Amino acid sequence: MLKIWGRISSINVRKVVLCAQMLNIPFQRVDAGLSFGVVHTPDYLLLNPNAMVPTIQDGAYTLWESNAIVRYLCARENQLYPSDLQTRFTAEQWMDWQQTILNRASGPAFVQWIRTPEDQRNHDLIAQSVAATEPLLDLLDRGLQKQAFVAGEQMSMADLPIACEVHRWWGLPQNRPHWPHLERWYAQMRQHPGAVGVLDLPLS
Repeated sequence: MLKIWGRISSINVRKVVLCAQMLNIPFQRVDAGLSFGVVHTPDYLLLNPNAMVPTIQDGAYTLWESNAIVRYLCARENQLYPSDLQTRFTAEQWMDWQQTILNRASGPAFVQWIRTPEDQRNHDLIAQSVAATEPLLDLLDRGLQKQAFVAGEQMSMADLPIACEVHRWWGLPQNRPHWPHLERWYAQMRQHPGAVGVLDLPLS
């Protein structure tokens, strides 16, 4: 059985759990990271020398980095992994965008609202994060005006990490603009049976 190391409060672990559930892959998840510890133990460092989550063990094979794991599982199951080369790399493009651009913009607001005690919050950092994130979600909304899913008319691996990112942003206690196409797409993602226990969780 697939083994997933990592606490479900991590956006990167949620990506992998969402992917496994969407693909109907049986798995065992082991809490690790932050208060759960584990990641600095010698045994875990043999699996992931970065001392981070998630990590998966698929039989004798070990893999870390959340978006790489999503790609691997989709390719392994031959689902949500576009067979058309250009569609596949459009999906790859959006997955890289999530990790290197959207996540970096949105992360500070999440940390301040959810992980920082109220009397220690830096509202300037929140404002900067909002100012950086909203144009990116505008961009995503415009793309979803033209097609049903992030990389085209069919759901693909690209939708999974971005859905987890939107879940985190939607969960923050702040106002946000109306993005009709993004909201339509996200509602559809949440309705998938594989989203239960991931896209319906409160942030922590």
